[in-house]
Amino acid sequence: MRNNFFGFIALICLAGSKLTGQTFYNTSSIQKIEVQFSQPNWDYMLDTAKLGAEGYLMAQWIKINGTYFDSVGVKYKGNSSFDSTYKKNPVHIELDGYKNQSYQGYQDIKLGNGYSDPSVIREVLAYDILKNYMHCPKANFAQLYINGTYIGVYSNAEAINKKFCADHFTTSNNTFIKCNPIVLPTTNSKSNLRYIPLADSSAYIYFYEIKSKYGWNKLKDLCDSVTNNANSIPNVMDLDRLIWMLGFNNVVINLDSYSGAFCQNYYLYKDPTTRYSPIIWDLNMSFAGFPHLGASNSSMLSLTITQLQQLATNIHSTDQYWPLIKNIMSNNQYKRMYIAHMRTIMNEMFASNYYSTKAAQLQTVIDTALQSDLNKFYTYSQFQNGMTANYSVGSYSVPGISTLMAARIPYLQSTSDFTYTPPTISSATTANTPSLNSAVTITANVTNANSNGVYLGYRQSMTAKFVRVLMYDDGLHNDGTASDNIFGATFTLTAAFAQYYVYAENNNAGMFAPERAEHEFYTLMGVQTAGVGQVKINEFLADNVNGTKNEILVNEDWIEFYNTTANPLELGGLFLTDDYLTPSKFVIPTNTVIQPYSHLIVWADQNASTSSYVHCNFKLLSTGEQIMLSNPAGAVLDSITFGPQLTDKSVSRCPDGTGTFSVATTPTFKLANCTIGINELNSGIASVDIFPNPANNYLVIRVGSRESQKLEITNALGQIIYKSTFLNQTEISTSNWEEGLYFVYSNTTVKKVVINH
Repeated sequence: MRNNFFGFIALICLAGSKLTGQTFYNTSSIQKIEVQFSQPNWDYMLDTAKLGAEGYLMAQWIKINGTYFDSVGVKYKGNSSFDSTYKKNPVHIELDGYKNQSYQGYQDIKLGNGYSDPSVIREVLAYDILKNYMHCPKANFAQLYINGTYIGVYSNAEAINKKFCADHFTTSNNTFIKCNPIVLPTTNSKSNLRYIPLADSSAYIYFYEIKSKYGWNKLKDLCDSVTNNANSIPNVMDLDRLIWMLGFNNVVINLDSYSGAFCQNYYLYKDPTTRYSPIIWDLNMSFAGFPHLGASNSSMLSLTITQLQQLATNIHSTDQYWPLIKNIMSNNQYKRMYIAHMRTIMNEMFASNYYSTKAAQLQTVIDTALQSDLNKFYTYSQFQNGMTANYSVGSYSVPGISTLMAARIPYLQSTSDFTYTPPTISSATTANTPSLNSAVTITANVTNANSNGVYLGYRQSMTAKFVRVLMYDDGLHNDGTASDNIFGATFTLTAAFAQYYVYAENNNAGMFAPERAEHEFYTLMGVQTAGVGQVKINEFLADNVNGTKNEILVNEDWIEFYNTTANPLELGGLFLTDDYLTPSKFVIPTNTVIQPYSHLIVWADQNASTSSYVHCNFKLLSTGEQIMLSNPAGAVLDSITFGPQLTDKSVSRCPDGTGTFSVATTPTFKLANCTIGINELNSGIASVDIFPNPANNYLVIRVGSRESQKLEITNALGQIIYKSTFLNQTEISTSNWEEGLYFVYSNTTVKKVVINH
């Protein structure tokens, strides 16, 4: 156990919610994945499995950036991108296929082979853009080696699974539907949410896959609402996220999607608002890599590059086989919102030239690795020219990404929908200082909008639906004087925070503030909520086998917080996560109060919170990860990155709330972590005296034994700063040591000492 202890270091990391770090999906680096099969005919076996029941083949081991895993499931994936004659097929790796293991919390790895993409970057670039407007997978690149042979460069996209749902929607057990037809292409082979009359739920099995334990009847009910009751869509689907999806598909010509021939490549998850939220996936054929628009009487209506560059904003607007598009485009307000979202994507990502700058960065990351990729589908020269040149892919041509968008942007800007002048919105803010259970007024300066066309959207929980109410410029709603272009609306602040946005429209166009709403929003904090420096991560246990049990008498992981102030503080509405890239993974329930100079426990066990106990929706990895507490405004209250943990040993601050973290300590669940002076962690046969303690410039260690003693002293991060052997007594100079907590290890005893110059 001592070797394990000295083999890891707990790093304290205070960072903002934008911190990326060297993660598995960092776009600035390329991952290295090595797979070793014991079967010499592994390729044949993977081909056979793909063409059969699509089962996994067990790999003897794999390494991800040098981290070793044994007994891992591997299979080929994909439809048009897979072929048994290819040396470079798309791959699905399941780390937990045979045993419970993960890499940085990820268990499924999806690798795309770059089929039909001369630029090689379509998928990663498209996800990089999409992440700004709706929930979507992370993506970057990986080099794949199998049995020591370099297979090539792959796109590496996060799997949409239970972990994804928990990270983005705080739950993972609700109805979860994959929307991809599994029948031969026909007019009706679409996952379009079109109701099938006079049929039971079994009629839907050819077009969808239920990823949850239940859902077929719920899917049928959803299709009935979408097809036969357009007015119900805001109640059964996340309308704003749906509009973002359709707007994105149109701007970037992503037709291998709901907007294209087969209405496919998206998921639906029933989020905590009880509505279905769409999730886009499989963007390897975005930017017109798939030119098939489709029509009611043809499943494969294909477009030329010029037609793709000039794709209309209202495709399928009257077509019964695309009911979601038909319903959005038949509602004037929804259509104005749709154009507003398209305009935001176009201006932020393309008119600004962001996409070409990002594309160049991505191509630079993979350039060297791609040159040595002997199995790539296109030449290195075609990769270099993939932004500007058009290349043949079977029966059609794939345009260069910038060739496509350089013509598409001026086309969109010339359409009547984009030439209309939308309202302007500024100074969206609170008109009064908020406090809990008080009335709060939001005002905004809005011009060029209809008098009854300005709305406030607000919610008081991350898992709630935004409520939209009219704002008024009548002088009666804390909005100044009548007709001064200051609009106001009031609601009661019943939680620790509120999130809000403003939407305004005239007869022709709409505008959001912030423009990325509802994906982004303004945040209003209640004055009683804990702030930066007031509440600290005080202790945590990531491998609880024999320690304190939760209220249902199960040993589970836990995180302890400490209130450093003399006032009760509300934690409700704050975010807790084990992934800096997903800060809002868990929202602490409202009315979670931590008393002055006291501790509060959050059980990291994926159970539901109760009125007496807080349980978050993730567990801590004993192999190491991150913990971060932040608020909805993006401020980090505290965070830590930690390494591998020992069973029943915690990481704790000494002293509570203000001290540095100490690793491998005996847990002190809801108790003070340490006192100044000698504190034995485990007693030995021979007595050990350490003095003075606290020490200043020197330290004396005396052992009541005549045996030679091995001595190691570590700092609070587990780093060895002193090592020797001695008999009976030794004196050590500490004048150059930093102040803080240290651990003294002799043959049989571990003790704490504090250095205080």
